[in-house]
Amino acid sequence: MPLFGNLTNFAASPWLIAAGLNAVLLGLVWFAPKKLLTPAGILHAWVLGVLIWGVLGWQGYLVVVFYFLVGSLVTRIGMAEKEAAGIAEKRSGARGPENVWGSAAVGAVCAVGVALISAGLLPQNLNSLLILGYVASFSTKLADTCASEVGKAYGQRTFLITTLQPVPRGTEGAVSLEGTLAGVLASIAIAMVAWGVGMIDLLSILWCVLAAFIATNLESVIGATLQSRYTWLTNELVNVINTLIGAIAATLCAWLWMVVSL
Repeated sequence: MPLFGNLTNFAASPWLIAAGLNAVLLGLVWFAPKKLLTPAGILHAWVLGVLIWGVLGWQGYLVVVFYFLVGSLVTRIGMAEKEAAGIAEKRSGARGPENVWGSAAVGAVCAVGVALISAGLLPQNLNSLLILGYVASFSTKLADTCASEVGKAYGQRTFLITTLQPVPRGTEGAVSLEGTLAGVLASIAIAMVAWGVGMIDLLSILWCVLAAFIATNLESVIGATLQSRYTWLTNELVNVINTLIGAIAATLCAWLWMVVSL
């Protein structure tokens, strides 16, 4: 009887569920007509998915899946025109390992922090801030992706963020009204998903949207001033910096609000 009990517990383990579910879902991605991930990207996405489900459950997993699906779809908007202009994402938008971790490294670190809290290695009062940081990192990345891709496809007038001088669409550091609005709407949408599944409270939606706006514009400043000067400052590294700024900004807003409210 204990043997069967142990087997039942093992079968119900969130880690085993995560491994199986990710294998099935990413198998569908593998056979999809439009390639959303490279073969190596699928492997790395599987590792990420297992980590997120294992620590944050289906709620945290839903947030990252929402980011991946919406981000992949918006990347393909106007793909033919963007490819002709030479401003499309490489591999027609298929994500490789560098894209997976460039987008999700900060969120993964927040998830590891939550796991350390569960293990008693970090203070319990950090839990809500780390979860907020997790959501804010993906809110920031989706805002950045939507702002960039919509701006490149539909931006009527694009300006360099540092000088406000008109520049061609796709220029590093360029912003447009259409892209900015798309980014704000995207950050609201993913934050509302997280709120809807109970990961964050209603006020935290505001922190995520504000943080995403700040981080996305700072990312444009980095693109306009530094990225062209330093070859080591790749798009993937800038994405990590971008999501880190978003996570820190959201948690700082929440912490300051708690201090002021006391």
